[in-house]
Amino acid sequence: MKRILYIILGAAAVILVLGFLVWLFRNSAANTKDAKPVIYLYPEQEQEISVRLDYDGELTCTYPEYGNGWNVTAAPDGTITDENGQEYNYLYWEGNSEQEYDFSEGFCVAGEDTAKFLEDALDRLGLTRREANEFIVYWLPRMESNEYNLISFQSEAYTDHARLSIQPEPDTVIRVFMAYKPLDHYQEIPEQDLSAPERSGFTVVEWGGSELPLPDFQIKS
Repeated sequence: MKRILYIILGAAAVILVLGFLVWLFRNSAANTKDAKPVIYLYPEQEQEISVRLDYDGELTCTYPEYGNGWNVTAAPDGTITDENGQEYNYLYWEGNSEQEYDFSEGFCVAGEDTAKFLEDALDRLGLTRREANEFIVYWLPRMESNEYNLISFQSEAYTDHARLSIQPEPDTVIRVFMAYKPLDHYQEIPEQDLSAPERSGFTVVEWGGSELPLPDFQIKS
């Protein structure tokens, strides 16, 4: 009888350990997902453009297909055409990486205030109303039902591990990448200063984001 009990307890312990390991894997930094970065191209005149992405991670989806890079024709209104004549509003990619994002500065925003916050923040970060609308439509459903969201817009922590090479070289590049973590309580964080370069000449705009549901998340000091 004792032997059977020991076997049952041992099996239960194994199940618990395996469950914990699966949970830990799913919530580890190795599964950080860079979700829906999209790239807009606004040349001063219609021209062929080459876009290369040097990403410290694994690309999980691209559209149009990335292959060895994107080689497209872009118009001043942002319309992108591939070699087959198919039109796109932007170049799209997603990927998984081990990148850790910087939360030394940012914002703690109530879920119900997310839309208003993003409208203001994205305007300060240089997105047009159309670009901001597409950003908000994608991210708002994931954020507004949370009690709070801890938000920080990334600079080098993102651009240094997702490097863009564009030919011809653009005059203005605006890359907006939002990392955030859902919270069930308000958390103090030094406020982040948001600004953007003035758009001039051939302009490239990118936006994307990442949700960080890490159980051991801490603000970097």
